[in-house]
Amino acid sequence: MDTKKRILLVEDDEALSGVYRARLELEGFEVSEVNNGEEALATALSFKPDLILLDAMMPKISGFDVLDILRNTPETAAIRIIMLTALSQPKDKERAEALGVNDYLVKSQVVIGDVVERVKFHLGMLEQKPQN
Repeated sequence: MDTKKRILLVEDDEALSGVYRARLELEGFEVSEVNNGEEALATALSFKPDLILLDAMMPKISGFDVLDILRNTPETAAIRIIMLTALSQPKDKERAEALGVNDYLVKSQVVIGDVVERVKFHLGMLEQKPQN
């Protein structure tokens, strides 16, 4: 029995996270959903996700700080992290990349199918990198 890949969905927009969760579960993933940075850090340790979809702008702790902490915590340093954000400025992407993000997707520039494709790519479930 193939165990499901685990996705931690960190998104403070509940409508959006509900849509993503439904689609990811439809695609066969086990999804844990949290809506702030503090919960994201705790859940990353307890749920042990294979990949984290991380929003940048959140209450309490920003996605950038969450990313920084996860990358500097031995138990979570290797988790694949895709930042899914409304921030489209190059400086934001550069900051995320400097902190060690695996991918950076701007919400206004992707549809949910693109996000699912990137998730599968980073989990080694696709043969090649999708064309942008």
